Amino acid sequence: MERPDWAPDNIDLSRPSVARAYDYWLGGSHNFEVDREFARQAMAAVPDLRLVARANREFLHRAVRFMLDQGIRQFLDIGSGIPTVGNVHEIAERVDPDARVVYVDIDPVAVAHSEQILADRPNAVALLEDLRHPEAILDHPETRRLLDLDQPVGLLLVSVVHAIPDQDDPYGLVKRLWTALAPGSCVAISHVTTDSRPDEMGAGARLSGRTQTPVTARTRSEVAAFFTGLDLVEPGLVWSPLWRPESPADVGEHPERMSFYVGVGRRT
Repeated sequence: MERPDWAPDNIDLSRPSVARAYDYWLGGSHNFEVDREFARQAMAAVPDLRLVARANREFLHRAVRFMLDQGIRQFLDIGSGIPTVGNVHEIAERVDPDARVVYVDIDPVAVAHSEQILADRPNAVALLEDLRHPEAILDHPETRRLLDLDQPVGLLLVSVVHAIPDQDDPYGLVKRLWTALAPGSCVAISHVTTDSRPDEMGAGARLSGRTQTPVTARTRSEVAAFFTGLDLVEPGLVWSPLWRPESPADVGEHPERMSFYVGVGRRT
């Protein structure tokens, strides 16, 4: 296929990307036919997948607003994906124009598009890096330029930890990240599960094996273990629509169908 002018040269156009499929589910345009085909197959297995993606995105928005209410003004968003409406820096800058954001993603399209959006924003940057390299993220010159790790940071791990298989020690990776942050920092995690919809979500997880970042779905107790050592803020670890909804209508009749466990922990 012809390479769009916004696509970096190092993109493999023959292999789908979860980040670009997620962009498609949210109505974005920075995806390829291989991503759309994968996304449609996943939607055949999980027909309401667009709603699942939106509920996850809305959790991100609420978590960022919560952290802002706690006085946090700097954010590290790992697995940030392709920018869409309501990016972290947009939410943060409404509260404080001097808020700072470091976006990190493994997908070159996500980073390239983020760089275009952030070109005239000195307080936000996008890095091409991997969650499996926490020190490379924390010690990156741009991270050090923008974030003061001696002050509280909002660490956002939204829809990304399930891309780390057990053999890569996801629990150790997450702990290495938050232990590098100052007391008062907060950690938001959302993680896919097959607990409530084993057949549908299981099929979707198996399909992700075609991508660079196949999904490892985990149980509630396994997701809860990521918060070990942190103080879980109310309402604890819940289905994505149940985390501090802004209205009863946001919850819906079956929040468990959104198939993401989410929570925010505070470092004390």
